[in-house]
Amino acid sequence: MLRQPAVAGAFYPGDKVRLASMIDAMLISAEPVHDAVAAVAPHAGYIYSGAAAGALFASIDIPLTVVILGPNHRGVGAPYGIFDLGAWHTPLGDAAIDEPMAAAILKQAGFLRSDTTSHVHEHSIEVQVPFLQYVRPDVKIVPICIGEHNYSRLVELGMALVAAAREVGREVFILASSDMTHYESSQEAGRKDRMAIERMLALDEEGLWRTVISHRISMCGVAPAVAAIAAAREMGATDARLVKYTDSGDVTGDKSAVVGYASVAFVKEPQ
Repeated sequence: MLRQPAVAGAFYPGDKVRLASMIDAMLISAEPVHDAVAAVAPHAGYIYSGAAAGALFASIDIPLTVVILGPNHRGVGAPYGIFDLGAWHTPLGDAAIDEPMAAAILKQAGFLRSDTTSHVHEHSIEVQVPFLQYVRPDVKIVPICIGEHNYSRLVELGMALVAAAREVGREVFILASSDMTHYESSQEAGRKDRMAIERMLALDEEGLWRTVISHRISMCGVAPAVAAIAAAREMGATDARLVKYTDSGDVTGDKSAVVGYASVAFVKEPQ
């Protein structure tokens, strides 16, 4: 199946030339991040979250295969839906599914389901794909849409991703798609988001989970982030870097009700 874009022309330009130009302008890295195995990146419209996403993708090296974990905003389809066959189309071309890797993940995680319904209109994974295509034109992807909040199962998913990568002999990058606090003042969003980011920087997926729940932080992709951190630690990550934090008020000028955007990379010790 060829998955057609749902938010091209809305979240990002629907024209190839304009999209490439916009991404290129956002790929600004203050400092390279070497040996990153996983990351969290935001998924709003590029004019709002593109600076945080672009800083991440400019800082890290992307291998051939990227597993993208995104939250299910619409609540349709399987609780854990993997798009395991075909390709995703964007204005930059087609990103092929790494079908052997997807099959291995399905084998390792029995609760996953081959499912396209959860992906058809969901933006959280889609907005990551053009960035990946721009920095790695031959990239292959494995999109997994998560619509359930079950901590132990999310950790199990993280472990399954690593086991699948080892089974097929792949170098795999795990990308969790998440925005941070939604529709609070910039000051309050920054305060809450610092608590969540602190747990991510500590590679503490359980602490992140508990912090988001106990402080009612509206981090929409906490489930993907938990799975990604668990996977990163299993892959040998011992450090994490906050690449960039912004909020929508930096673009609109309205700091009374913002959405926070963070990009965080999880890094292993060089061999």
